[in-house]
Amino acid sequence: MLSKSYGTLALYVVIGAILGGLLGELLSGVDALSSLMPYLKNPYPVIDVAPSVIDIYVIKLTVGFAFSPNLMSIIGVVIAVWIFKHT
Repeated sequence: MLSKSYGTLALYVVIGAILGGLLGELLSGVDALSSLMPYLKNPYPVIDVAPSVIDIYVIKLTVGFAFSPNLMSIIGVVIAVWIFKHT
């Protein structure tokens, strides 16, 4: 029996977030959900680190980070964690 690792959980979470976001994009064209889609599809910024530039004359490196999930991505993560616990 294989033990469940944190790496596997992280993979489930990332895949759940991506699939949830994609599902939100696909459902944005459904007329029956048009009143809900602004709430499900709008990003909510959690972390936003402004890009920093490191210039050492030979290489110019720009590094920044932003984490802005939408509600569908969060729902995808919750479903992914549930699936991880029950498999």
